[in-house]
Amino acid sequence: MFDIRVRLGAVLEISAAERLMPSDGPVTLWVTGVRLVAHRPPHDEWIWVEGLRLGRTGRRGQQAEILIRADKLLPENAPR
Repeated sequence: MFDIRVRLGAVLEISAAERLMPSDGPVTLWVTGVRLVAHRPPHDEWIWVEGLRLGRTGRRGQQAEILIRADKLLPENAPR
């Protein structure tokens, strides 16, 4: 069903457009967990990414759960 690829400990640059709540702006996240959102229709796929926010200097900040578009985590050569 899904071919999602992200490693725990990866650092994701998540733009405002890739998030459900873009008013928070872009986020840099050190990933500690990933959960699928199974109750969404197939054309509207979202994924919860859990982790620690990173500041501009790389300093770890608050824990965050961010709902992002599933295609953000597709393999680079996968069709979108």
